[in-house]
Amino acid sequence: MPQSYQTLFQKHLSQQQNLFLEQLLLLIYAFRQVKLSTLGILFPQPITYEIRKRNLQRFLVVRSLCVKLLWFPLVKYWIRQLQTGHNLNRKQRRYYKKQNHKKYAYWMIGLDRTQWKGPNLFMVTLIWGTHALPLY
Repeated sequence: MPQSYQTLFQKHLSQQQNLFLEQLLLLIYAFRQVKLSTLGILFPQPITYEIRKRNLQRFLVVRSLCVKLLWFPLVKYWIRQLQTGHNLNRKQRRYYKKQNHKKYAYWMIGLDRTQWKGPNLFMVTLIWGTHALPLY
């Protein structure tokens, strides 16, 4: 993980939770699965499947993993990095500079509402060019 992510995670998570999160993110990245049952099967712990699944459930409800503490600072960091060009290599800076002169060089916030099995779900998304990043 990039150093900026690690410092943010170390600030809000214990060392054991940080290691657990790194393993979880690597599994999601490698196997492209977010189902709890599949992750419970794949998680590298020498314990039974049911206990691995229960550990994942307990970890995912930790209060330190809330959107305001972890996700918003990461999104702010990404936006600041793109706007200022800090920590970008030459190729990335040229690409983003070229993108600023194209048709989709603006940032927008999108709101979406849907009704799913009764309750209303609201989604706030940051839209930049042809990309969308869910915020909340």
